[in-house]
Formats: sequence, C-alpha cells, structure tokens
Amino acid sequence: MARLPAGIRFIVSFSRDQWYRAFIFILTFLLYASFHLSRKPISIVKGELHKYCAPGKKDGVRVNGQSQTAGGVPTHQLPDNETDCGWAPFDQDNYQQLLGALDYSFLCAYAVGMYLSGIIGERLPIRYYLTFGMLASGTFTALFGLGYFYNIHSFSFYVVTQIINGLVQTTGWPSVVTCLSNWFGKGRRGLIMGVWNSHTSVGNILGSLIAGYWVSTCWGLSFIVPGAIVAAMGVVCFLFLIEHPKDIACSPTLVARLPPPVPSDLCLCPAGDDWPVLRVTEQIPGHGGHAPCPLTQQHSKSYENGTHRFRLQRPAVPDEKLLDPETQCLLLSDGKRPIRQNHVVLLPAADSGSSMAAISFTGALKIPGVVEFSLCLLFAKLVSYTFLFWLPLYITNVDHLDAQEAGELSTLFDVGGIFGGILAGVVSDRLEKRASTCGLMLLLAAPTLYVFSTVSRMGLEATVGMLLLSGALVSGPYALITTAVSADLGTHKSLKGNAHALATVTAIIDGTGSVGAALGPLLAGLISPSGWNNVFYMLMLADACALLFLIRLIHKELSCPGSATADQVPFKEH
Repeated sequence: MARLPAGIRFIVSFSRDQWYRAFIFILTFLLYASFHLSRKPISIVKGELHKYCAPGKKDGVRVNGQSQTAGGVPTHQLPDNETDCGWAPFDQDNYQQLLGALDYSFLCAYAVGMYLSGIIGERLPIRYYLTFGMLASGTFTALFGLGYFYNIHSFSFYVVTQIINGLVQTTGWPSVVTCLSNWFGKGRRGLIMGVWNSHTSVGNILGSLIAGYWVSTCWGLSFIVPGAIVAAMGVVCFLFLIEHPKDIACSPTLVARLPPPVPSDLCLCPAGDDWPVLRVTEQIPGHGGHAPCPLTQQHSKSYENGTHRFRLQRPAVPDEKLLDPETQCLLLSDGKRPIRQNHVVLLPAADSGSSMAAISFTGALKIPGVVEFSLCLLFAKLVSYTFLFWLPLYITNVDHLDAQEAGELSTLFDVGGIFGGILAGVVSDRLEKRASTCGLMLLLAAPTLYVFSTVSRMGLEATVGMLLLSGALVSGPYALITTAVSADLGTHKSLKGNAHALATVTAIIDGTGSVGAALGPLLAGLISPSGWNNVFYMLMLADACALLFLIRLIHKELSCPGSATADQVPFKEH
C-alpha cells in the first residue's frame, strides 16, 4: 500500500471534532472582525469631514457645496468632498464637538443596548440573532456613506444613523463569546481567547486600510464597502454557524478526562443511545479478580456542570473503599475531594440545560467579581476607544499627515494590541491570576501614555515605537476582561452549572465597558480644543481608576495562591 501524502496525513491526524472546533474558531473570529471593521471608518473620515479653508476661499461663503461671492452670485460648484473647508455641518469651528457627538451617539446606544442584548440573546437562537444584527449593521453603516452621494448635510441624519447602528451592533459580542465558549473548555482559555480576541485589532486594521483607500477621493465608499462586508458576513453566519457541538453530534468539551494510563479497574460499557457508561469495578473479597459492582442494590444521583450531565449510580456496599488516586481524579470538579465507587452514565448535554432557566440581570450582578471587572472595563475601554476614534485625527494634527497616511499609521496601535491581548492571556493562564495580570498592564500603561504624548511630537520614528507599546498595554487588559474573564465569571461556581448565564454576564461586563467607550471619545472632543496634552492626562487618570477597582481582587489573588479554576463549573446535584 502506497504511503499517504504528507498533506493527507496532516488532515487525518486531527479528529472530526478538532476540525469543527477550528472552523468555529475561525468563523467567529471573522464575524466579529467584520463588526470592528465597520466601526473604524468614522475615525478615518474625520480628517476629511473637516479641513482648514485655503486662504483664497476665506472671502467666499460656502453653502451646501457652492462657493459664493459677497454679492451672493454662485461662481462654481465643487463636489463637497473636494472643497478645502470640509463637509457641512462639520466645517464649522465647533467641528470637534460635533464629531465627538457622533461617537457618543453610537457608543451610548451600544452601551444601553448591550445590557438588553445578552438577555435577549439567551432566549433566541444565536445564529438567527447574530445574522439579523450583521445585516442591520451593514445596512446602517452603508447608509452613513450614502449621505455623501445624496449630498446630505443634516447633522440629525448622521446622529440617528449612528444610534441605530450602535443598537444593532450589540447583537455581536454576547453571541460570538457564547458560541465560542460552547465549543471550547477552560483549558488554556486565556491563550485561546487572547489569540481569538485579536479579531478586534485585525478588524480595526482592515477598516483603517479600506476606509483610508477612498477617504481622500470618495469618503462615502469608506462606509459603503465595510457595510457590504458586514452584511455579506451575516449571510455566511446564517449558512455556516454551528451554535453548539451537540447540534452536529460532536462531543462536548470534556471536563472529566481519563488520566493516562486508564486504570485497570475501569471499563467503558454501552449505555444505549450511544452514550457510554464508565463502570467502576471493585475487588470482591473471595474472588480472584475484579468483578462488576452489583447493579441490583444501588441508588443514583445526577450531577451536571453546564456542559455534561452525569448520573452516579452508587452501589449499596456497607464498607465502601476509596478508589486509587488516579481513579479518584476521574470525576472531580476541583481535584481535591475523593469519590467513592460509582457507576457513571454520561447523558446528553441537552438534558442538563433544558431544566435551568436563564439567569436574571440582578442574579448575574451577584456573581463575585462581575461588578469589579465591569467597572474596571469601563475605564479601560474609555482609553481604548478614545484611541480608536481619535488617534488618526491626533496624528494628522501632530505629525501633519493627510487623512490616508494618518489612518495607515494608526494601525500600528492595533498591531500592538494583538500582541498585548495574546501576552495577557498567556501570562494569566500561567499565573492563574486574571486580575493581577490586568493590574500590572494598567500600572505600566499610565506612564507609557505620558511618554507617548511627549515623544510623538519628536518625529515619525518615535511615534511608531510608542504606538506599538501603547497598543499592547492599553489593549491587553481590555482584551482579557472581555474574553477570558467574562467566560470565567459566566461559569462561576455560584451558578451551580447554569450554562445560560454566560451571555448575560458577558453583556453586563461589556455593556458597562461600553459606557466608558461612549464617554472617552466625547470627553476627547470636549477637551482637545484646550490641548492634546489634557486629553492624555484624562486617559492616564482613567487607567488609574481602572486599576483602583481591581485592588480588592488583586489582593485576594495574591493572598490566596492556587488554581483559580477551582471556582468554576462544579457539579450541580439534582
């Protein structure tokens, strides 16, 4: 028989379940990257919406794209994107406040909608809910760009478009986090979600490049093209997204795993409906070997952890002995308490979740750590989104670059964010201390922002280096809290295995963070007329506040060393 080609050997080396998990990882990555891709154009186009009037134009009055002489007779008409004064109404002296109001309207709607989105998302099929959100988001993103082609100069038109777009975009985050958590367990969660969360930076980079390509010639396409991409990904979501492994007969993520090698007193026996029984055998006095535990005298209890449900059939043997250490680890939720001989029946995951109601909003707030991490994210996201919406304009003003060049340079901040998110995940996995990892990066971020504000005025080379470093330190805590921390808290031991809590917890944390995301760009628009240094002082203060809210959790982690995973996903007894 001929030897299989290397490519085929690579393909068959992975199981069917592994290929499906890789597919869901990539698909959800691309879906949410497209959301961020559609948020970036507004920051790129700001430099084009307002441009300083050339000296030769100051003696004329520009009205709706026409240049008029003092006598009121129009001399010529230029396309609005080609004038030197910008696009009305953003061509006035209060343009920074108007642009800040656009950011605020989007992000405020996003923050309010996020609290409702998680609750709604838990009660609807994820695939339909996410598809609707992506199609609607694509429509309203493109609608903003149509204002260019239809010569719309009404400020209310752009504000209303931003508000509706912010509301429909809230469907994305709880949906993709819940879907990913259904497919992946807690092992190396920080690393996996750190890599996955780089979709934020990848989407920002692609959005900057796409919007920058048309910003100087036809800024309407800077919105229409990203909107079309989001809508197209919504169709892909409808056709290919698989919400849960059980939907395609994949095995759920294993929590209780057989330690290698399998002890000799365990055997895998059929239990009907393709669900196995792990039958634990014991030494029967007077017999030469192992015999099955008697099935005639036993009582059973059911346990579940949100993904699996186990039925433990306990033999009624008066002098039950503890199993050997390896066998004891088989069904432990924390690896510490021994168990006795049982018959274990693994039941479908649907049984475990169907009888549990979705968690309430107040119930999610009572989970330890949710309030602290939510408030921390409020200030961390304030810093991150201020950079997202105002960095290109800052670079334009400080380094005197045009809108396209500033947009391309600003992508370095997102490149740094990719490495920062992955680094935060790896470190928090290794140390098993999420709050301490966030605290360290926040502590380093504040002085880095001060250095950035000083060094960026010294030349382009210094700006490049500080953009990468600032992006890593600013985006690291934000990425860790919105992914691994949210998933950890959504499977906290106080939930007793309720798998329906994850979307609500994720929405509360990200929704609170989005309040900061709304405030940051608004404050930047109000403060920047007094000088960009004051904006950076505001960002440093926000980092200090974010660190302050984690002090209690950091103290708890450092004073109680050990695995944090023991606080997650215990078995719930029925």
